[in-house]
Amino acid sequence: MKKIAAIAGLALLASTPALAQNKPGVTYEVTITNLTSGQTFTPILAATHRSSISLFELGQPASDQIAELAESGSTAGLEALLASVPNLVLDTASTGPALPDSGGLLGPGDSVTIEIVARGQFSRLSFAGMLIPSNDSFVALNNMQLPRFNRTYTAIAYDAGSEINDELCANIPGPFCKGEGRSAEDGEGFVHVSSGVHGIADLDAAVFDWRNPVALIEVRRKR
Repeated sequence: MKKIAAIAGLALLASTPALAQNKPGVTYEVTITNLTSGQTFTPILAATHRSSISLFELGQPASDQIAELAESGSTAGLEALLASVPNLVLDTASTGPALPDSGGLLGPGDSVTIEIVARGQFSRLSFAGMLIPSNDSFVALNNMQLPRFNRTYTAIAYDAGSEINDELCANIPGPFCKGEGRSAEDGEGFVHVSSGVHGIADLDAAVFDWRNPVALIEVRRKR
């Protein structure tokens, strides 16, 4: 939360675009594969940015924007925040438009490729997307240095700590549960590694639980 709060605090400085905006950039292809057997990823929002910011910090409360993404799958708040600070964030891209046949959802075993631009000090990559069905778990890369050459990474699932893990479909969005995506009860209060699905209510752990990593990420430098 500290790093996201820093983004919001610096928003007033964004009226003057960074000098790096006018320099030629490098395009990267980022391919994300869902490694789980029963979880689906909502549209994933990716960004290239300076090293001074992160989407979240482990052990700290999630920002409102990360909590919204982790509970409802909506990237609107996070996208608006990132767009408000062009001195810190260079480019954003979503997997949603690349998956029109599934409504932007990335199912188990499926892959999707997006393109994103980096340059100069805007050399870090972050992304996040919700796991459904879950209360507030999300897959993420956080402040990763983009490689000079092609590389493969893995990503794990985090819990935003903003919603109780009651595993009730009434509080979980998506095609399986069709819930609201918000619970009246707060969660643990800090971002941590997700413990998965335990089968305590409407979710069958044999179907929807997972073990980390949950995603394979292939990064290819195009030009």
